[in-house]
Amino acid sequence: MPLSEEELRLLEQMERALVAEDPKFASTLRGTRMRQHARRQMVLGVLVFLVGIGMLMAGAIYKTYPVAVLGFVVMLGSAYLTLVTWRGQSRAPLQGEEPQHPAGGDQPLRVIDGGKVRRGRAPRQPKAAKPPKPQGSMMERFEERWRRRREQNGGF
Repeated sequence: MPLSEEELRLLEQMERALVAEDPKFASTLRGTRMRQHARRQMVLGVLVFLVGIGMLMAGAIYKTYPVAVLGFVVMLGSAYLTLVTWRGQSRAPLQGEEPQHPAGGDQPLRVIDGGKVRRGRAPRQPKAAKPPKPQGSMMERFEERWRRRREQNGGF
């Protein structure tokens, strides 16, 4: 549900107050420093990957297999961390670029949806009111349930 004009105005006022009070924190929320950090991590990850290739090849050439296996593990770990950093960087806004509000308004800070995500399921529907549980023994409840089923199925 989009924000009303009043809510947008209040949000912009809060943002201006935040920037005036703590510009470094506001810059962090915009993602400029996080993007620079992610670039450094990616470059470091590529360099460590190249070191892993060197270890793998040296271990294979000199027939020191533990060094070769260690080189492979280093390559695998650095590739994983580099890809995770790259994915995170692609989600952050570019330096100097302000994220856009879905309704088209300009908002420098991003709103992140929270809560539990349900994948592959339809949203829960409110349960229908159940008839009150009959009081009595277990056999009486079974018999009552049997009668209701027979009535619903036309006597079968």
